[in-house]
Amino acid sequence: MPNVSIVLGIDIGGTNTSFGFVDRAGNIVAELSMETKPSDAVEDFVSRLHHRIEEVRTGLPSHHSLCGIGIGAPNANYYRGTIEKAVHLSWGETVDFAGLIKKYYNIPVSITNDANAAALGEMLFGNARGMKNFMVVTLGTGLGSGIVVDGRLLYGSRGFARELGHTVVDPMGRQCRCGKKGCLETYASATGLVKTALLLITERCDPSPLRAMDSKEITSKMIFDLAREGDAIALEAFDQTAKILGMKLADAVALTGPEAIFLSGGLSMAGDILLKPTQQYMEDFLFSAYKGSVKLMLSGMAPGKSAILGAAALIWGELDL
Repeated sequence: MPNVSIVLGIDIGGTNTSFGFVDRAGNIVAELSMETKPSDAVEDFVSRLHHRIEEVRTGLPSHHSLCGIGIGAPNANYYRGTIEKAVHLSWGETVDFAGLIKKYYNIPVSITNDANAAALGEMLFGNARGMKNFMVVTLGTGLGSGIVVDGRLLYGSRGFARELGHTVVDPMGRQCRCGKKGCLETYASATGLVKTALLLITERCDPSPLRAMDSKEITSKMIFDLAREGDAIALEAFDQTAKILGMKLADAVALTGPEAIFLSGGLSMAGDILLKPTQQYMEDFLFSAYKGSVKLMLSGMAPGKSAILGAAALIWGELDL
């Protein structure tokens, strides 16, 4: 029986870490999710991760060959193999994460920001196949972005280019976890949507089930469900989110000239409730040379699978060079 080449894709989050073994066609052969426990020492986390990886690996067909490991993580530096100043991971200023993984595996290891990994996954396995200029915007607890220009991921001189989520919407606006005020991700994200809805409850008189809910219990999913039912507060919250997102996407288009922008992450699951108004607002704010030329689309990767596939795409791209 021929040997099957696979890679390991790892997605590290502040709450959970997921990993999966992925073949060259983008099929996830096996996968698992585990608690990150970000307060643990990073060495303990990597030891625990290695143990779980090997547990899953023992169930794989004996004729497989593990060729490399790709990792998506917050504040990961592709050039250095490090995770630096990650807000939700109490691992210190700089951690040589790729180096820690290499203590267990003598194969190529590569790491990048989770949104960069999503862009690579979109290019290899999703709706960006065949494109050389596009963006992926991940809408979750925060807002991440990956930018591909002329077929190559944009890293910049220090490895941290494309931080669209930390461009400023309002310099006197909402406090961001990065330390600045008014960052895009404080408005255009799942948490930003909730903050907008809570503010609207105090500013408007429209009846809404949101008024009877504990503010700490309200989620973006609840707001989406109410928006589908025509709730005025929920619909206005989505509209305001779309306006701010569309405005900043128009700015990004002027700088990078993509042929398409893909939305992924939990908030993107709102579909047309978010996508259609964002497209319209983006068109309104676009520099005239780009009007009508940039497609706004949802990610082509299966929900819940994009992070693992993105991390796998990172290392497949390295191996295919």
